[in-house]
Amino acid sequence: MKWYDIIFIIVALIVIVLSLLQGGKSEGASGAITGGGLNVFVKTKERGSEKVISALTFGCAIVFLFLALLIMILSQKETGSTSDSAETTEAALNLLRLL
Repeated sequence: MKWYDIIFIIVALIVIVLSLLQGGKSEGASGAITGGGLNVFVKTKERGSEKVISALTFGCAIVFLFLALLIMILSQKETGSTSDSAETTEAALNLLRLL
């Protein structure tokens, strides 16, 4: 296990914890059964700690995405370049350029 694998696992755990800390927008299970969650797409403004947790979750998710692509590229370079892995690496680099 390389150093970037450990960082990847830590970031994944942080994203999971931050996602679980976010408050629900619906009324729970009873709202799901009775249809109380129909206003899910209503624009509500986040305030205070909800806004901070939401921003941290978004930032960690972006870091998670880049780490996943970086690990894929680095692992393919270590194993040697075949035609399939070269195409996958090129696709990942194109995705990074788009972002």
